[in-house]
Amino acid sequence: MAEQLIGKVTHWFGRIGVAGIELTDKLSVGDRVHILGHTTDFEQEITSMQIMHQDVGEAGPGDEVGVKLQFRARPGDRVYKVTEP
Repeated sequence: MAEQLIGKVTHWFGRIGVAGIELTDKLSVGDRVHILGHTTDFEQEITSMQIMHQDVGEAGPGDEVGVKLQFRARPGDRVYKVTEP
């Protein structure tokens, strides 16, 4: 599988398990992402995404989105989109 860098984590909201991600490329609900950092390393499918508390199906470069994650992410973690070769 190939991976493409699409953004970085800017915030972590621990009580609700949501990461704020600043995008440098397109991300859509249903995409598979790999979150990678100094102590972070996991993959998951994006099941919900919000911009300013509004549900969205996709977002692009320059957008800051909130994404529900299964595990903790940390500010500075890199976000990769997992693509089939």
